[in-house]
Amino acid sequence: MSYEEKGTWAYLVTSVAVWLGYVVVVLRRADGGPLAEVAYVAPLLWAVGISIAANVVGRVLFEIVRPSESYRVDVRDREVARLGDYVGGLVLSVLVAGVLVLALVAAPHFWIANAIYAAFVVQVVVSSVVRLVAYRRGL
Repeated sequence: MSYEEKGTWAYLVTSVAVWLGYVVVVLRRADGGPLAEVAYVAPLLWAVGISIAANVVGRVLFEIVRPSESYRVDVRDREVARLGDYVGGLVLSVLVAGVLVLALVAAPHFWIANAIYAAFVVQVVVSSVVRLVAYRRGL
């Protein structure tokens, strides 16, 4: 497994795990009440920060457990990244249009902020899955 593929796995796993943790925190804070009234800003900011840190730690752990033979990015890595970024960007564009609709209808900030966060997580999942499939099956 190449260094870049390991990084993709770390990015996928940490992003989804932290997002799920954030959802659990928000649902617990709601305690059966309306979600739009939950104090979500601090947990959301913490989730973003933890996601970044966890990605770095995950990538380092991958390298400790299974060191890569090379850290050089080759043509295949660049093409796989380009394809993943392209497909992920398309997905993000569509989802952001949905967030724009939420803003235009004056939805509560809770829904807009969480839709943005969810859109980024979906983009990470789609982009990462496309990359991993490209690594395993070829372009």
